[in-house]
Amino acid sequence: MTPDVRITRRATFAAGHILCRDDWTDEKNREVFGACSTDHGHNYVIEVTVGGAVDPGTGMVVNLKHVDTVLRREFVDAVDHHHLNRDVDFMQGVIPTAENVALAAFRRLEPHLKPARLLKVRVVETENNAAEVNAD
Repeated sequence: MTPDVRITRRATFAAGHILCRDDWTDEKNREVFGACSTDHGHNYVIEVTVGGAVDPGTGMVVNLKHVDTVLRREFVDAVDHHHLNRDVDFMQGVIPTAENVALAAFRRLEPHLKPARLLKVRVVETENNAAEVNAD
């Protein structure tokens, strides 16, 4: 049996957001979300890990150009230099924490990366904060 191999592609994007719940008071939002309860932005890093068997003809699990195209088309272009709360359709009604941004990216990317299998999406929001979503 040939082992599966994992490969990771990295991209960056800049986006604004605010962490708050409309049904909470400003005080409650500040208590839960701190400084993030007001408009601010981040320079994010997204890492997408795919896996599968290495194709003997190409030596690749999947062509990284394909991964990059999907990553940009399905996610980065929609969020880069946008406000996650206001401008991004698939983030409407979702508190745009790093966790929820990673979940949204995973859901948008997963159907488009065949023949490879999406294994992990990691979103780095700050040098001290990252969220990961793993398949299964």
